[in-house]
Amino acid sequence: MFIKVKGLVLRETEYKDSDKILTILTDSEGLLTVRAWGVKRKSSPLKSGCQLLAFSEFTVEERNGFRKVTEAVPLELFSPLRSDIELLSLASYFSQSAEVLAQEDLPDPRLMPLLLYAFHALCKGRRKELVKAAFELRLAVLAGYEPDLNPCSRCGSGETLGTLDCACNPESSFGTLRMPMSQGCHQAMEYIVSCEERKLFSFTLGDQSLKELSGIAETYLLTRLERGFSTLDFYKSLLLT
Repeated sequence: MFIKVKGLVLRETEYKDSDKILTILTDSEGLLTVRAWGVKRKSSPLKSGCQLLAFSEFTVEERNGFRKVTEAVPLELFSPLRSDIELLSLASYFSQSAEVLAQEDLPDPRLMPLLLYAFHALCKGRRKELVKAAFELRLAVLAGYEPDLNPCSRCGSGETLGTLDCACNPESSFGTLRMPMSQGCHQAMEYIVSCEERKLFSFTLGDQSLKELSGIAETYLLTRLERGFSTLDFYKSLLLT
């Protein structure tokens, strides 16, 4: 049986001398793990469409429980990401974190557009800190962890993340995050969790508010997913050099 899907290569693993195992986020099949036969050969017609972070139309053959790519037509290669190590590492972090949410045979129609819009924003030169923060917060929403941005029910303060996390509450529940924020950061978060997908990265923010947003979005996502990411560690190490 053959299927045709549009998908984004999230991960590639070397396999034998000339093959790769690809993890692809697709629009209709969820997460797919496929083998790309001979893709490492110079003459392979699969080479362009099967590279990391490529958005392509794939023809996949399914036989005896195994899947292999028979054709890969590249639709968008995001070339600027491949010529800048910081952009490439940040995009890889986006891919790794999205893979945690993706499931086989259970497509989420919101997940791939989020990645594609984020990659386009990076390619167009949007501020990396802004794209990263907006992506992280929106991904948390897709994971079912939309932050409560309403004022505290006890004191009415709108300066903390979540109604249980305000400093006025001496009995804040174990494991909650207490994150003071400025009005600008709070408004940006409200925008991120509710705006249209295509407008997610179109807002602007002052340096101080963006710094706050960056810290909150990263901490919030990693805490809610209860894990870290090697790609994020590598990206942050680049910023220190």
